[in-house]
Amino acid sequence: MNATAPLKARLLLVDDDRLVLSTLASGLLKAGYGVKTAESAEEAEMLLASGEDPDLAILDIRMSGQDGLFLARRLQELDHIPFMMLSAYSDQAMIDQANQLGALGYMVKPLDIPQLLPGIEAALSRANELQSLRESRQQLQAALTAERDISVAVGITMVQDRLGRHAAFELLRKTARSQRRKLGELATEIIQASETPNP
Repeated sequence: MNATAPLKARLLLVDDDRLVLSTLASGLLKAGYGVKTAESAEEAEMLLASGEDPDLAILDIRMSGQDGLFLARRLQELDHIPFMMLSAYSDQAMIDQANQLGALGYMVKPLDIPQLLPGIEAALSRANELQSLRESRQQLQAALTAERDISVAVGITMVQDRLGRHAAFELLRKTARSQRRKLGELATEIIQASETPNP
């Protein structure tokens, strides 16, 4: 890869198998992606808390400690980071759970980089489509679930308080915590308030 070529996308790869992790990370780096790795859901959460903001997370489902489905739930609830799943098992119940959580792809190991790349590109393309939907309020209200209301509330907070995305999100998260409420409930309230004309 040319040293000056722009990265195709920033990926977070999470797998508790070090060999799989290093092999896939090496191949994805050679393919032009920026790659951060974590060997557990907990390590991935620390990376995200330190400011990492990947374009796509690739998660192994079965890991020691918290599993990939737990991490997928966290990615959706907290940061709306798109994700796809990897598993050594083509278990229909797991596939259904991953789909319910919003997975943009599900691939069965073992796999190599040429097998993985089309799935990554398809997931990134779908993630971009979802982002475009979020930017239109009417489409968002009609098409996205309550979980995605958080993204809208962050946008409203950015405009109202003149904050960057990360700062606006942190403000909402702290407010929800201080009020001992779910972030989704607070987001819905902010959206409803913004739609009510001032008297």
